Amino acid sequence: MCTGKCARCTAGLLFPLGLCAIVANVLLFFPNGEVWRSEEITQHVWFFGGVVGGGVLVFLPALVMKAAGREEGCCANRCGMMVSMAMSVVGAAGALYCVVVSALGLRDGPLCDTGTGDFVYPFLNQSQGESYLSNQTLWTACVRPANVVLWNITLFSILLALGCVEALLCLVQVINGLLGCLCGTCIGKRQAGDA
Repeated sequence: MCTGKCARCTAGLLFPLGLCAIVANVLLFFPNGEVWRSEEITQHVWFFGGVVGGGVLVFLPALVMKAAGREEGCCANRCGMMVSMAMSVVGAAGALYCVVVSALGLRDGPLCDTGTGDFVYPFLNQSQGESYLSNQTLWTACVRPANVVLWNITLFSILLALGCVEALLCLVQVINGLLGCLCGTCIGKRQAGDA
């Protein structure tokens, strides 16, 4: 078992996931691919769940994991694995922040013009039985921006899924980092050398 390889593999997965989270968050600023004023954009977008939580706070542990899993100094890199373990906790917290913000964005629905010229949250405080998420006919309440409901549901769902996967990978690295810290980064090589 080589905890260093596992750390490099996990880092390799976290980089594209973090990039996708950033892109999804940025797209939420442009409902239906159009530019709107800041007060016409859903408030949950401004919490930067994908940029900060699913992006930056996941990139940091990924960089440390990549460095901790280097080939040279294989069995002596316990300190690097300990740092990667601590940074993975930060990454998991960031990913969970992304999950919470996305879940709130899905629950509250988009900010939109319902035909009165004012931008409001028409789906706010709905019970689960009458949720806009399960009743597509309610989506017509939003007149402008066009397709904003589908836009928000799609992108917040993507962010929710990405955050869950990132949190899981970071938690796996916490366990992997603990093993690497206690046993060294390449148990198999050390055992082969001892024989």
